[in-house]
Parts: sequence; structure tokens; C-alpha cells
Amino acid sequence: MERISFVMTPERSIREAFVEASSFLDSCGVQEPQRNAQLLLEYVLGLSGSSYYMALTEPFPAERRELWEEVVSRKGSGEPAQYIMGEQEFYGRAFQVTPAVLIPRPETELLVEAVLQHGASLAPRDGERLLAADIGTGSGAIAVTLTLEAPEWQVLASDISPEALRVAARNAQQLNAAVEFRQGNLLEPFTGMAPDIVVSNPPYIPAEDIHGLQPEVRDFEPRTALDGGPDGLAPYRIMMAQLPLLAAPPRLIAFELGMGQAADVAKLLRRAGHWDEIVTVPDLAGIDRHVLGIAR
Repeated sequence: MERISFVMTPERSIREAFVEASSFLDSCGVQEPQRNAQLLLEYVLGLSGSSYYMALTEPFPAERRELWEEVVSRKGSGEPAQYIMGEQEFYGRAFQVTPAVLIPRPETELLVEAVLQHGASLAPRDGERLLAADIGTGSGAIAVTLTLEAPEWQVLASDISPEALRVAARNAQQLNAAVEFRQGNLLEPFTGMAPDIVVSNPPYIPAEDIHGLQPEVRDFEPRTALDGGPDGLAPYRIMMAQLPLLAAPPRLIAFELGMGQAADVAKLLRRAGHWDEIVTVPDLAGIDRHVLGIAR
């Protein structure tokens, strides 16, 4: 993608630098230019919250000008702010993100909450700990969060991408979460195991729709984390077909999915016949975003 250069006007206050960058990003067609400018300005200055607002009238530090021009230029060219800063908050914790992984979204926090809620009523099949498997872990946000929020659980995670697993492992180490990571396609790394819980936020964008996504998603986030096949449902079908690889089906299965896919994914779970109850969970916009299968 064409690189667009931002040059800051000298001797600006921090507030003026923010206004100038916001205007530049707006002219580049960046969505939410003011929000992105503030995120990047806080990152460059190492400030946040009240300390940021208190500093707005101060002169922009000359030693930060080169970095500021660099990050605003990158954002103007469409790069996600999270990749520029190298992190994204999820469930109140900072996770490293690189172009090898999908940027965690707020709606996925609702998936974690649903898994924690319904998983709390399960008793371990054998041994003392529930076994949970996060399929297609990406940055490790789901697996690490489950480990830290439910320390009595044993959490494993898989991804087909070695690069993604390296990012996830760094996040687990940084946040002191004991997650076991395995490389492989969807359920294959858990062959012969009997996880009590399976959770997944797989690729679910129909292939032909990817070209219509926002440029910062389409051009920068990993295609393998977006492309769900012709109708977006390929990963769900594959996981249902892979269930016989497990020693026993999970008693709780939880999926994130795209707009308009809830009924089809619920039908796949009902057809599998392993779960007594199928639950649909909407996101904060009222879109049916998650489907869970629960065995009582």
C-alpha cells in the first residue's frame, strides 16, 4: 500500500499536534481519526488518562517528533494502530499483537465471559481440573484470559500458524499464564484427548467479502485469520467433522461467528447431537455473535 508521509509543523503544543494529526488522518480516509490520533499520541508520549489531558497545553517534546511523524504516517497509510503500538487491551490486560495475529476484539470478551459462566457448573471428567482447549488461538487472548480468570482449569491452545503461536507464547509468559500451546489444524492437535471445553474464534468472513472489508483489516490482518471459505462456515464444519478425533466430545463448545451465521452454526451443533442445549449470545450491538452447545 502507498506510504503517505506526515510532517509535523514545528513548535506545536501537544494539543495542536493532536489536532494536526487528526486532520491529516481524516484527509487520508482513516476512520475515527481523532481516536487514532489520541491513541498514537499517548503511545508516543508515554502518557494516558488524566496525565495525558494535563499535558495538552505543554510544548510537544522535540525528541519525540521523529517517532510521532513515523507513527502518524503509518496510520495514514492504513496500518492498524494496534500493530503500530504493538499491543491491544483485552479483558483489562495488555496483549502483544503483530501482523501474524488477528487483533483481539471487544466482542470476544463476551465469549470468554460465557465460557467462564457455563464452565463453572461443569465437574472435571477425570482428575481434579477441567480441561479447556482454545482453537485458533492467535494472540492467545482467549486462552491466557481463561487461565488467569479460572486458575483451577487446565488450558491448552492451538493454531496452524507457528508465527501466531510465538506471539501467544510471549503473551502467556508476560502475563504469567501457564498455557500449553500446540501447532496444527483446528482440533487435530488434541487427537485422543477429551477436553471438557472447546472454545474457538475461527476465521468466519466469506472469502468473496474480504475485498470489501475496511482497508486496515483487509490489507494488514492475516488472511488465514479472516477467510472462512465460500460462506464463512468452513472452519465450523471442519471442527464438527473432526470431533471423532477426540476421545469424547466436549461438554461445552463455544464459537464466535459473523453476522447472520448464528442459525447455521446452531444447526451444525444440533446435527452433531452431543449437546442438550444450544445458546446464542448477542454482542453489545445486539448481533448474535456467539453460539454455545452445552451438555447437561
